Formats: sequence, structure tokens, C-alpha cells
Amino acid sequence: MTTALISLAAATVRFGGVMALRDIDLELRRGDRLALIGANGCGKTTLLRLLHGLLAPGSGERRLHAVQGRRPVQAMLFQRPFLLHLSVHLNLRLALWLAGVPRGEHAARIAEALHRVGLEAMGERNARALSGGQQQRLALARAWMLRPDILFLDEPTASLDPGSKREVEALIDEFARTGMTIVMSTHNLGQVKRLASRVAYLEAGRVVVDWPVERFFNDELPPEAALFLKGELPWH
Repeated sequence: MTTALISLAAATVRFGGVMALRDIDLELRRGDRLALIGANGCGKTTLLRLLHGLLAPGSGERRLHAVQGRRPVQAMLFQRPFLLHLSVHLNLRLALWLAGVPRGEHAARIAEALHRVGLEAMGERNARALSGGQQQRLALARAWMLRPDILFLDEPTASLDPGSKREVEALIDEFARTGMTIVMSTHNLGQVKRLASRVAYLEAGRVVVDWPVERFFNDELPPEAALFLKGELPWH
């Protein structure tokens, strides 16, 4: 069986009087490419944050499972990456320092990460002066060089032009092929087909469907998910 990394059992999240997530049962396994889809406000980003541990469940349970005797390493990429008004190199060095990576490994990890995303020539540029696509690739490099077991992505291509979207998608696919577990929220159903192995559809804070991607797009869906899909894919 595939190794479980994170599991949620009847997990609920409230923000004041608002129930953002309710009774979520979900297991994230090694090698998953899980896409979270649903309308705005359905709970996708909240679920990402809960899985990552940035939020604690108000009730229910979140369990983190050991990987070879250690806690799984996690990284998260937000829709608009947070970068400091420093050089690309310094932004990456800071991330390594915060993660406790030995100083002697910094130069090699940074060089490898920048090569991986095609930004080798940008090391001395101010990170905030890069284009949107370059900033997202830099954020991916920053996440990748921490060698995470799980990478969380919150609508990673939502604000990018088509060329930049293709570049970022190619990097996500490349990372997944190394065995990295990917969890991604997105509104782009074509992206789901290209990148995901599994789809969770959320509505009003509930996971209505959690199916393999082939089944999601080919089998009969529950009414809520079917209506959403018809809105996105009018030829269905």
C-alpha cells in the first residue's frame, strides 16, 4: 500500500461563526498528485492550509505520519509568492537558513535550484523586479531546494500569461515525477487533467468527491460536482 503522509479525520475549521471546513476525512499518500477544485469560497485554500499545518482543526484530527523515521518535509507556494526586496540569491539563502540547512550546503543547493528553473543568470537581480512568471519559478526553486516530501500549491498559475503557465506546469510535473507529493488548488480543469492523478471536489466546506482523475472526468458525478463541471466545460 502507498505510504500515508497526512490524514484528516472529521476535521472541522471555523472562522468565527463561519464553518469553513466540516467533517473532512482525507488521506494524503506518497506520490499523490491531488487537485482541489470547487467554486470560490468552497474551502480549497483553507484545506491546503489545514493539510500543511498552518491551521489547526477546531475539532477532529490532523495526523502527520513519519517518513523513514522523520517528519515529512513540507513546503507551500502561494498564488502570489512572498519575496523580499533582496537579490534572488539572498532570498534563497534566507529560506535555507530558516530551514536549518547547514551553511556549507547553501551554495550548491542554490545553484542547483536556479538551474532547475532556468534562472541561473538572475542570481543578483532583485527578486521583486522579476516578471510574474520568473517570480513563480523562483518560488518553486525555493520550495524545491528544501527537498520537500510534500509541496502545496495554491492556484500556482492563476495570474500568469500562457507561456509562463506552461513553464510552471512543466516544473510541477517534473517535481512530481521525482516522487514528490503534490497538492494543488486550481480553477483550471485542463490543468487538473494534465497534472493530477486524483481530484477532490469541495462544496460549502465539504469534500463531495475524492476520485482518481480518470474517473472524475468520465464517470457519473454526484449532482453538485456535475453542475460545477458543466459550468466549466459547457460541452458536457
